[in-house]
Amino acid sequence: MKQNFRFSGTGGQGLITAGIILAEAALLDGLLAVQSQSYGPEARGGSSKAEVIISDRPIRFGRVTHPDTLLVMSQEAADKFSGDCDASSLIITDSLFVKDVRAEDARRVDLPITHTAREVCGKPLFANIVALGAVVALTKCVTTESLERAVLDRVPKGTEDANKKALAAGYEIAKKAV
Repeated sequence: MKQNFRFSGTGGQGLITAGIILAEAALLDGLLAVQSQSYGPEARGGSSKAEVIISDRPIRFGRVTHPDTLLVMSQEAADKFSGDCDASSLIITDSLFVKDVRAEDARRVDLPITHTAREVCGKPLFANIVALGAVVALTKCVTTESLERAVLDRVPKGTEDANKKALAAGYEIAKKAV
């Protein structure tokens, strides 16, 4: 089993943190994981990308060249990163910000990620956790228990309940979409 993930959007959306959390959840499940990241020099608003490879065998190359799952949280990210996808890829978009993707033959799931974060938690700040819940619900790459533990180990104290709600909301919107 080997799965390649790319989370992309703009700086400030928490996608680097989401990638780290997914990799930590994989480790908690006894799998191997590699996580990398890149982002523009802007503090917020610039391009941002996190990549995660999860495998049950040694990972020989730590870069995602063809994502099995691409999460896109901005139109700029869709324009920039969806070209690496094909019919075997799953593209998950935030329907508030993404209208078009370049990989027309890829399987696409449009979800109200940021809208759900605002509705459930009161702030779009939790969109990355909603997205993580959706990614895991759709790919089953890690257990829900490990993901929740990784989220709670990483988020600021005092936000645990809101993050649990965001995670559950991500699972729910993904289940409804399938």
